[in-house]
Amino acid sequence: MKLGVYIINLDRSADRWAAVRARADEYCIDVIRVAATDGHELSQEDFRDVDWKGFARHGGRTILPGEYGCYRSHIKCLSTLLESDFDAALVMEDDIEITVDLTKRAIAILEATPDADVVKLFNHRSRGFLSVATSAFGDEIGRCLHGPQGSAACYVITRRGAGRALPFLRAMRFPFDVALERGWHHGSNVLTVRHNIVSLMSHSSNSQIGSRADYSQVKFVGPKRLPTHLLRAAEYFRRIRYALAI
Repeated sequence: MKLGVYIINLDRSADRWAAVRARADEYCIDVIRVAATDGHELSQEDFRDVDWKGFARHGGRTILPGEYGCYRSHIKCLSTLLESDFDAALVMEDDIEITVDLTKRAIAILEATPDADVVKLFNHRSRGFLSVATSAFGDEIGRCLHGPQGSAACYVITRRGAGRALPFLRAMRFPFDVALERGWHHGSNVLTVRHNIVSLMSHSSNSQIGSRADYSQVKFVGPKRLPTHLLRAAEYFRRIRYALAI
């Protein structure tokens, strides 16, 4: 399998690129830098392919500039994969700690789940895990009943998966990590590992998307959040049905 390794990195974050590149070089892993979209340098009038009303209904808030940049950067990675000759790509944000066996474990995970389109390799939670396979390295792969699991900092996606998901993901109506997990919407077979196979670097605590205060400032309050609660309940049942269909 020919696996590309994409690292999403902002032009103004040269220190992050240097750190992740140094680790990749240490382990003889070829990485490709994908220049991230910097949402903080754009006005909302510059945002493209955004379903503002859909995001507000599902998210209960407006979009942060950093969120928009993150979304467009991941979409760029999927498009780049389809334009390449890779069979699959390991997509990482620049705060992931690269390990010596990362690419080998990612390939082994895809070999253990040949029908997988996307496998998340890092999550903030994995409750209600349903296992379907175990890789040669002992990594359990499956789906989770509970979610969203949080984070799109590291995942492996096949060419087939990118082709299936991209048409449904071009318009932003969720944060990218949530949109990626919604296999019931974009028709991809989305799986996850039970235990993360990577960790975050120390600089990950300095979020380039937004702080808790930033999220609080754009969050709706009172009756305006009622549609969000109802839609999230419906999404939760869709997620459970999708997980059980594994």
